[in-house]
Amino acid sequence: MLKPLALSDARNLPVWRQPIALLVLMAIAMPIAFATWSALLNNFVIEMARFDGSDIGWLHTVREIPGFLAIGVISIIIFVREQILGLISLAMLGLATAVTAWFPSMGGILTITMLSSIGFHYYETVNQSLQLQWLEKDKAPQTLGWLLAIGSGATLIAYGAIVLLWDPLNLSYNSVYMTAGGLTAVLALVGFVGFRQFESPVPQVKKMIVRRRYWLYYALQFMSGARRQIFIVFAGFMMVEKFSFDVHEVTALYLVNLVANMLLAPLMGRAVGHFGERNALGFEYVGLIVVFLAYGGIYFFGWGVLIAAILYILDHLFFALALALKTYFQKIADPADIAPTAAVSFTINHIAAVFLPAGLGYLWLVSPAGVFVMAAGMATVSLVLALMIPRHPGPGNETILVRLRPSLAV
Repeated sequence: MLKPLALSDARNLPVWRQPIALLVLMAIAMPIAFATWSALLNNFVIEMARFDGSDIGWLHTVREIPGFLAIGVISIIIFVREQILGLISLAMLGLATAVTAWFPSMGGILTITMLSSIGFHYYETVNQSLQLQWLEKDKAPQTLGWLLAIGSGATLIAYGAIVLLWDPLNLSYNSVYMTAGGLTAVLALVGFVGFRQFESPVPQVKKMIVRRRYWLYYALQFMSGARRQIFIVFAGFMMVEKFSFDVHEVTALYLVNLVANMLLAPLMGRAVGHFGERNALGFEYVGLIVVFLAYGGIYFFGWGVLIAAILYILDHLFFALALALKTYFQKIADPADIAPTAAVSFTINHIAAVFLPAGLGYLWLVSPAGVFVMAAGMATVSLVLALMIPRHPGPGNETILVRLRPSLAV
């Protein structure tokens, strides 16, 4: 095997073999499997396994357990390079997605979901680490925005195929899952054989670290995970359960989200670079508070499907601004801390995710509006935390409280 290539030397490679090209390939590959799984999930579990709100809550609780255990990445990268681990995890996601329809029962769906989730969460942990190690700080917000747009474009093609071909070709869940999952696995193989191993300029700490000066980042990650689960689990489920959306209608809604992301994600990246992480995150959280309260209004006031669809699209767009959380950490972190902190933050992000879906699934049976009101409260807490980010964060200037208590910078 060739010796790992330093990032500085990788600039001499053809563009299609440079680190950024690998990040683009992975940005394309992951959503093909994961987004297809998500698009079909609610219809699949309701039609094939007769899931109710409680069942879907338990499914997502199981799905988030590997995210809670993402801290295990630290022990794996002692023996396996991050780049290799990321591609193996990507292949695992693809293969597990491919066979999802083979297990149309509660136990089977939970098992295959656990396997695909291990691939997804370990991939995401490593991918976030590699992005922050390989991208220059001044270009990171814009590049992350472009990577988000590229991933949205790949998913757009997959969703477009579902919308256009589901009824005319009488597609089955198995054929769609096999195609999407298999393609992701093939692209992971291309990433393995087509690229050199790249060496980051700063060796990563390969043990668990929790630093006091990162406390605000940890808190924001915790709230982000709790809040995101309500959107992922219940917003889409509402469209199927309350408004009886079919597969192609749910996918069409996702398509609108993807087109919006393709157009706006690069602009959001530029906005984060221009206005700063505090303003970007503050804008996101204010928007989410309004959206979640409006979701509750659908049940309180009987608003129709058009309002629900508009809110779903806005909800998705606001979450795209979460890239500001990555760049905030990149600015305050010791470069050697990026890999272990990516694993720790993923675990923190999934603490609430493991418990909330199942618990809120029972609340959903009694009061769906109550679930969304709780989400608005979580977004409010996130807003308060985001306002503690300095205008120009950096090592020793992680929060605005540092100015009041200099000892916190230690």
